Amino acid sequence: MTSYSWGTERRINAASVYMKRRFGTRIQKVSLDAGFSCPNRDGTKSTGGCSFCNNDAFNPSYCHPGKSIAQQLAEGIAFHERRYRRAAKYVAYFQAFSNTHAPLEVLKERYQEALKHDGITGLIIGTRPDCIDEAKLGYLAELNQTSRIVIEYGIESIYNKTLQSINRGHSWEDSVRAIEMTHRFGIECGAHIIFGLPGESREEMMQSVTEISRLPLHSIKFHQLQVVKGTRFGKEFLEDPDKFELFTLGEYIEFITEYLSRLNPDFIIERLAAETQPGNCISERWGLRYDQVLQKIERRMEERDLWQGKFFKLILNSK
Repeated sequence: MTSYSWGTERRINAASVYMKRRFGTRIQKVSLDAGFSCPNRDGTKSTGGCSFCNNDAFNPSYCHPGKSIAQQLAEGIAFHERRYRRAAKYVAYFQAFSNTHAPLEVLKERYQEALKHDGITGLIIGTRPDCIDEAKLGYLAELNQTSRIVIEYGIESIYNKTLQSINRGHSWEDSVRAIEMTHRFGIECGAHIIFGLPGESREEMMQSVTEISRLPLHSIKFHQLQVVKGTRFGKEFLEDPDKFELFTLGEYIEFITEYLSRLNPDFIIERLAAETQPGNCISERWGLRYDQVLQKIERRMEERDLWQGKFFKLILNSK
């Protein structure tokens, strides 16, 4: 058996292994809907939101902005205690919409309410790269001295043509600026990428690994596009499904294993595929749980003798 640069025999730098090694136990995220919006929803930049987005498709049942943060955390921890008996520590995951899209004083109130809750050891803040500034990062850097703070940015694509077509409302340059600025403030930074967005070829998606790998990221999540109800894509898919070139399970496994072989091996892998609640998905579902998909990906990497970062230096040096 080979031990890779991250110190395990798994062929990816898996978040679950990293977190247990760092903290000595399983760390469970408790999702929150803190009542924020997004600048491409509330008219700040646009309306309608991202073409792929329906937060109800992935929000847990206990997540609702009508409940206080304390109530959501209490219900979420109780839920996870039943489901994951091994979890000993929890982090508050500000997941729904853009969780830095508010005045700093409002953010302080929401974040501090979460950190006051028993059992919460830190915050994961999901947001957009155009909803951050030095004042907010300065405050989060202060919190980071006593509690673990992570910011997850929705990048979705490196191509501005794609970001414009999906009504994202920010550019690739905004993503680079936000990630580099977050890194300068000493805050762990994650990113989210979607594969299969209309207008992007498989070759373009594969080529994006070089630019992604250059970023000062701590962690990363990858999702294949799924078309869900209540979205612009949902409406367009019903009208013209041929507009979408969605991955089959087999295609995605081949694609993501190749992509991972070119990816920066220092990046912690948080997720490699999407999993949407069954009743919300319009496009064909793979019919497997995420852990089953992950097993297939890792098994295929073994069959192809690939591992995360195998060709990383070769790809970077060729550019």
